[in-house]
This record gives sequence, C-alpha cells and structure tokens, in this order.
Amino acid sequence: MSEIVGFLAGLGTTFAAFPDFLAMVRRRSSQGMNPRMGAIMGAFQILWIYYRMSIASRPVIIWNVLAVLINFLTVGAYAYFLRRERLAPGDSRLKSS
Repeated sequence: MSEIVGFLAGLGTTFAAFPDFLAMVRRRSSQGMNPRMGAIMGAFQILWIYYRMSIASRPVIIWNVLAVLINFLTVGAYAYFLRRERLAPGDSRLKSS
C-alpha cells in the first residue's frame, strides 16, 4: 500500500507544474507565468535527486528527474515566449509560424 501511495504522490508532485506549461504553450504567451517558481522548484528537485541517490530510492529519483525537466521546460518556454512578445510585431527578426 505504501508503494501505491508513494507512486501517486510522485505522480502528483511531478506533474503539478505541467498544466501551467501546457497553458503557456497553447496560448503562445508568457503572460500570467512566473518563471521563478519553475526555476526554484527545479533547483530544489535537483537537491532531492542528489539526496535520493545517496539512499538509492529509484522511484523518487525518476519522479524528480521528470519534475526537473518539466520545470525547466516551463522556464525555457517562458523565456522563448517573452522574447517573442518583446519583439515588435513588424520586427523582421520575428518569423511567424
């Protein structure tokens, strides 16, 4: 039973930031997002990975690696969309997709 609870806890905390990432990508805008949250969560999850490696907890390591990737993807998407938004609509450096 504790393994099931651990699995569900890992799943929930890992993918908690994913809806924000999807919303940002769908609206193609950085508005309403705070990149500090993703960066802070990602940095502290790296510490969790280090700690869990020292006690050899593979499931927690895997969940935290996924969470780090999601959080840093969110920060990267934020930076990308923010850069696009700061360019003037007629700017030749901005290629429409």
